[in-house]
Amino acid sequence: MCVYRPEQSPLAGWGMPFAKFFNSTVTVKNRAEGGESTRTFIEENLWKPVADSLRPGDYLLIQFGHNDEVPSKKSYTTEKDYKANLIRFITEARNKKANPVLITPVARRKFDASGNIQDVHEVYSALVRNVAVEYRVPLIDLNKKSQQLLQELGPEKSKLLFLALGENPYYPKGEEDITHFNALGARKIAEIVLAEIKVLKLELANRVVKPQSK
Repeated sequence: MCVYRPEQSPLAGWGMPFAKFFNSTVTVKNRAEGGESTRTFIEENLWKPVADSLRPGDYLLIQFGHNDEVPSKKSYTTEKDYKANLIRFITEARNKKANPVLITPVARRKFDASGNIQDVHEVYSALVRNVAVEYRVPLIDLNKKSQQLLQELGPEKSKLLFLALGENPYYPKGEEDITHFNALGARKIAEIVLAEIKVLKLELANRVVKPQSK
């Protein structure tokens, strides 16, 4: 979701093209940071500036999970704390009269031997869905929708959305990247999020436009 520096190209977060699909009445402030979980986002004082800057009518898009759910990562967050942190983000946003929107983590490109996409975020996505219902928060089920996209493309064509071997600074050269998008992949995911904003009939949908081609 985060914005990467030009020198990190072709690495791209879906938040980069996403910001280009709105008219001049919308200012997108992308506060996402690579490698963060809900816990580290709070502990490293990344959340407080976001909460402090919220104004009435703002939309707060909340997507975590990739780094919360892996026990071997320093960013690991228990299921209980993950849920509590999501609730904190929602509550503090609403206290500022902002509009929280929950987003499940985007799928990884992981297929089984039969070519079926694997749901690697099943547990933490379910937690997001449960919080959305419990707190009546609009939900974009990006995990489900991005799985559908990858399944339609299949094991080989779906590679076109991700970094090629050796392009990703997070992985050793030669290791397949099933997580990080290139520009095409980022745009495809952004388009899913935008389509879901329209499905939810959020007021923000009225401000979506087609980017001007250069």
